[in-house]
Amino acid sequence: MAERNSRMNAIVLTVNRQGEQNYSACMLSAELGIFYATLYGGAKSKKRALVQPFNSGLLYLYTDNSHHLRKINDFDVKNMHPSLRTNLYKMWAANLACEIILKTKCAGDYENAFALLSAFLDGIDASEETEARLGTIRFLWRYLGLLGVQPDPLLCVSCAQPLTSGVYTNASGGFICPDCLPSENESQHTPFHLNQESLSYLNAINTERPGLVRRLTLSAESARSIKGLVFYLIEQAAGCKLKSLESGMGIL
Repeated sequence: MAERNSRMNAIVLTVNRQGEQNYSACMLSAELGIFYATLYGGAKSKKRALVQPFNSGLLYLYTDNSHHLRKINDFDVKNMHPSLRTNLYKMWAANLACEIILKTKCAGDYENAFALLSAFLDGIDASEETEARLGTIRFLWRYLGLLGVQPDPLLCVSCAQPLTSGVYTNASGGFICPDCLPSENESQHTPFHLNQESLSYLNAINTERPGLVRRLTLSAESARSIKGLVFYLIEQAAGCKLKSLESGMGIL
């Protein structure tokens, strides 16, 4: 059928004005991935108040394929994530996550991209800023896995021996142990030297339950090292500079 009504869980990524009275909402769902839907009505309408970036809930959508139209009939918001609008760090972190989803087109995996973003927004909204910063690291590391470019934090990419520390190199796309590092081309070295604590934390993100990982502690030095690495890798994977990182670097 050319016309149909549907409903699905969705997250609002961005909202932009479309004409005098209407808005275009960019949204994410497990079923459709990234899509645009028109919101009719002025800025003071009830639906406009609900369709805000980072809000998530049950979307009632009208689709007319013959006219290439998607219209928002209603949006039953389940989580408004209020702290993402009042805390500067959380706002920028949420913007970064949404930008990555858009730039990478959900890594081609709508369902898991939706699950990761939904859990991330819920998590940082419910957390103090210090924990939200670690939550951003975990989200980016998991998303690198979804993209298929997550380096192995356990074994040296050159000799396959267990890592006690490692340097990320561009040539190998992985971590090099101290013994193998002298044989690598120095021009391919990056400044990202990860210690045992950092590598163990990254492995725990992959192997342990999220609730357990949230309880793990991480030194400030290790957190800085991992943050630098995942920011670097996610831009490499996106294939372009990320505006959220460029303009929010002093905050993120």
